[in-house]
Amino acid sequence: MGTIKDSFLSFFKDKEMKQNIKEILRPVTDIVYNEIYIYVWFICFFNLFLFIIILVNLFLLVRISGKVILYETIHPA
Repeated sequence: MGTIKDSFLSFFKDKEMKQNIKEILRPVTDIVYNEIYIYVWFICFFNLFLFIIILVNLFLLVRISGKVILYETIHPA
């Protein structure tokens, strides 16, 4: 008699058993996907929005930095 791990491994080695488990779990995964897909899209758009905001901030920072350096060369302290 092997361990529980060996029993599970031998149970799931059969391709037909794997297919049966997938068929049993498919409705559950479909329900879960249908419940959370809107949140997944929201997270994707939120991350895209944050990325664009960071790029705009970087662009503005570079522009301001260039103007400050130019101002300091014209009017030294």
